[in-house]
Amino acid sequence: MIYEVEGDLMLSRARVIVQGVAANDPMSRGLARKLGQRFPAMAEDFQSWSEQDPPQPGQAWLWGEPGKIQIVNLITHQGDTEDPGRLSRPNKISVNQAFRALNNLYKQERFKSMAMPKIGAGEFGLDWAEVRAMLHAQLGQVLIPIFVYTKDLDGQVAHEPGL
Repeated sequence: MIYEVEGDLMLSRARVIVQGVAANDPMSRGLARKLGQRFPAMAEDFQSWSEQDPPQPGQAWLWGEPGKIQIVNLITHQGDTEDPGRLSRPNKISVNQAFRALNNLYKQERFKSMAMPKIGAGEFGLDWAEVRAMLHAQLGQVLIPIFVYTKDLDGQVAHEPGL
């Protein structure tokens, strides 16, 4: 079940936090920055993974241990290798492939709940209506609660049905 909620994603009670990132993302903006500050090992491990096996748009990378908070980084677009701080735009094909990769990861890992922002539709991103359609096409049949934070309300706990 996909629920659109408003609140602070960092206060979610979901067991898995999903975010969209670029390949080789320095995690210096938005949710990636917040998660990197809260889980510095995740950001370091992501950089190591990126250096060892350069990620391709459409992939999903899982960090964390079962039973604890886990983070899924969806590679929604190619990063700028010469200027990692330069913004690039997610593309529809990569976002759709990333949602498919998340669905496969969900089946393997048997997640209990997920929370995410509007993947690929944030600043300089795609139209939320198009992304929402892709999200429902790839994850609409999932039987766990998926909370999509459509509005960031800093410090406010969202109503997450079923948790």
